Amino acid sequence: MVNQIKQAFEKHFSPAPIMVKSPGRVNLIGEHTDYNNGFVLPSAIDKYVYFAVKPNGLDEYRFLAYDLNSRFSTSSRRIEPCDKPWANYLLGVIAQMAGHGKNIPGFDCVFGGNIPMGAGLSSSAAIECGLAYALNHLYNFGYSQLELALLSQKAEHEYAGVQCGIMDQFAVLFSRSDHVIKLDCQSLDHEHYKLDMSHLSIVLVNTGVKHSLASSEYNRRRMECQKGVDILKRESDGIRSLRDVSMDLIVKNRHKFDETILKRCTYVLEENERVIAACDCLANGDFNAFGQLMYQSHYGLRDKYQVSCAELDRLVELTEPMDGVLGARMMGGGFGGCTINLVENNHLDNFKQLITNEYKTPDSSNPEIYTCTLGGGTRLA
Repeated sequence: MVNQIKQAFEKHFSPAPIMVKSPGRVNLIGEHTDYNNGFVLPSAIDKYVYFAVKPNGLDEYRFLAYDLNSRFSTSSRRIEPCDKPWANYLLGVIAQMAGHGKNIPGFDCVFGGNIPMGAGLSSSAAIECGLAYALNHLYNFGYSQLELALLSQKAEHEYAGVQCGIMDQFAVLFSRSDHVIKLDCQSLDHEHYKLDMSHLSIVLVNTGVKHSLASSEYNRRRMECQKGVDILKRESDGIRSLRDVSMDLIVKNRHKFDETILKRCTYVLEENERVIAACDCLANGDFNAFGQLMYQSHYGLRDKYQVSCAELDRLVELTEPMDGVLGARMMGGGFGGCTINLVENNHLDNFKQLITNEYKTPDSSNPEIYTCTLGGGTRLA
């Protein structure tokens, strides 16, 4: 794929661009915890967006989205959102750098890759971080990895209109091969944990259900968690988010919560504990216990946070009696999208066959199944 992107660049623009690869990401455990200042356990995967970038000596930025066969160009003297959604991820990055006082001369850019769209693998973060990395390298801006992550996140907020947490951009830039990142979304402290993938695969199964409820319900869950925080603020000083709350405090004040708010807050605290326990499992090489925590995460998302759906539940239930499946859960915002499964390599074919036999998407077709390994972060290709 990297050669296709380079050849497309040289065909449409000029020879010898710099090449960058920027990965998608998965999150093994720690769902809906990032915006509650909690813990997450993501990693980049071996699916990428590739970039070819080179200065063009013009007062113009020229882009080609290879996979979409779509072009866009704009003056480098005035950066503003446009009516092409894909271009806004790129323009947002330029706008952030320009806002820091960086002079960004005109350049040409071709990008494309093999991250499945709409599967919850954060192709948007891969695009933002890929261009940010390329421009930082090309023009020697001196941004740190953390600064690139934060400006890419802000680009998504301001130009794509998505109020994402920091997890996606952080994972895309900071990942290492065969490791996951325990990220504290409050302090941004992080630690890499080895996940030996020599005998394991991460397998994603797409329900084929679009996240039609995801954005409205996502905002509702944020508000419900905030309601819980507001109640507990009156009982104890120093509470700014659910990260500052103990289970004892919730139990002590449970009569002040309605049932829904109690479920939401309890889930978040339990999920944070599961992330910490999952890291202990990795440190001890106990993959079976790690997998059981993934199942518990799913049951919490289904029963307490209530962001699953029948199709996600069905895919997880199918794996429970299967040999060689260590863990499974829904991944992402919920109400559709993918399950993430931890499968022993010698059971991989059997897993795919059983899922294909037993599950059909809403349009009666076989589900898309993606196998991936844990890869490194954004870098030169």
